[in-house]
Amino acid sequence: MEIVVCIKQVPDTTEVKIDPVKNTLIRDGVPSIVNPFDEYATEAAIRIKEQVGGKVSVLTMGPPQAGSALRKCLAMGADEGILISDRAVAGADTWATSYTLAKAIEKIGKPDIIFCGKMAIDGDTAQVGPGIAEHLGLPQTTYVQKIREIHPDHLVVERAFEGGFEVIKVKLPAVIAVDKAIGEPRYPSVKGSIKASRAPITTWSAADIGAPPDKTGLNGSCTQVMQIFTPEVKFQSEMLQGSSPEELCDQLIGKLKATELV
Repeated sequence: MEIVVCIKQVPDTTEVKIDPVKNTLIRDGVPSIVNPFDEYATEAAIRIKEQVGGKVSVLTMGPPQAGSALRKCLAMGADEGILISDRAVAGADTWATSYTLAKAIEKIGKPDIIFCGKMAIDGDTAQVGPGIAEHLGLPQTTYVQKIREIHPDHLVVERAFEGGFEVIKVKLPAVIAVDKAIGEPRYPSVKGSIKASRAPITTWSAADIGAPPDKTGLNGSCTQVMQIFTPEVKFQSEMLQGSSPEELCDQLIGKLKATELV
């Protein structure tokens, strides 16, 4: 089974800061991590490889330092790391990103499964996985929480939705976007980490994957972020004092009525 996992290196959300003048993310000195949902996707891919054999290639797009995210996945048990790093792909929105990743997947070959996390925590759009499927003309299933059956030509999966789940038979090749319920990612072993630190990372440019300049980066983007800022938080609090729950309740109701909320 040939599997490709698309991952993204994102800022650690507990450390994100915004420049108050430029209204842009401050990335200097901010630690980066593998997008958590993509770690779950990597785990799902490795488990399938352990069950039926095959190869897991991990793919990302970004600056050279994104190679550290690939090495994290290699330490978990993936076999190959591929980085698309080129100024021509910088500033891409979800459409241009999914196009670039799709072109790289075409260069890799014809994988049976393309795994993605359901979304990236720095954008929360959940658009890149479906975009890859659209560019490649493949079936897709999103919010997958369990892989029930693995067959050479199809998977049987559980797809979560509000209030329950549905069981779907997906013809391969296909794009599968997973939720965290798919299975907890393993911790890289010491041996795996040492091996990953020495493993070569294949680096491709936009030209290497046959992606024209007018379809990548800012040039190929349908949308552009004009501004990013921290919303102003406005709230007031008051501690109510009373000798009994009934008295406190009466005070609270009085306050709510005064603000016309009830």
